[in-house]
Amino acid sequence: MSPKITLYTNRLCPWAHRAHIALIELGIDYEEVTIDLDTPREPWYLEVNPRGLVPALSYDGTIILESAIIAQFLVDAYPSHILPPSNTPEGALKRARTTFFVDTWANKVSSLYNATLRSSDADRRASSDAFVAAVKKEIEPLIYPAHTAGQGPYFEGSEKLTFAEVLLGSFLLRLFSLSKPEYGLFPADLVQTLEKETPNFKRWAEATIAHPSVKAIYDEEKVATRTVRRYGQK
Repeated sequence: MSPKITLYTNRLCPWAHRAHIALIELGIDYEEVTIDLDTPREPWYLEVNPRGLVPALSYDGTIILESAIIAQFLVDAYPSHILPPSNTPEGALKRARTTFFVDTWANKVSSLYNATLRSSDADRRASSDAFVAAVKKEIEPLIYPAHTAGQGPYFEGSEKLTFAEVLLGSFLLRLFSLSKPEYGLFPADLVQTLEKETPNFKRWAEATIAHPSVKAIYDEEKVATRTVRRYGQK
């Protein structure tokens, strides 16, 4: 009998979105329970996750918390093309490089993206330039390194989605969709600047956000409305 899997989530949350990408790409059946992020958490959910955050995953009654841990558990429990097992040196090295890549985004780049969102109109250009410079320095060289022979669009030239896209796809979707001029959240030429300064990043990101598993649950209008309400008109 297949395990009963329940995902406690909110589709507007990029962290919860990670779990959706993994589940969809792996073809796993699951029940989805939406948690309202705009109201105090109900007592029953605090029993599931005392932190009150999403996502949380119930795997046959065992609760797993935190988006990256949930995604890691899923790709380990259901072996696939997403990430090789770590029981060989090649697989262990691939996991190490993927972890370093995602960690680099989290620690060197994402805060600058968030700073651009929070900036006033007067400061937005400087914040955006700092974000692009960080992508160029930290991320661009890691996407298609010379030691890999693949020509695919995903991380390290993979022809198929990898764990890097599972963990970062939701954030790339928001970057490219929310940078549209009509939302007024980023400089209007951000995408063109990324294409000029970081062609590897642009190619990788465009392939990632077009992937069916990555975009399956994404509702740009709802995400944009919420984000503009939070950060717009500064």
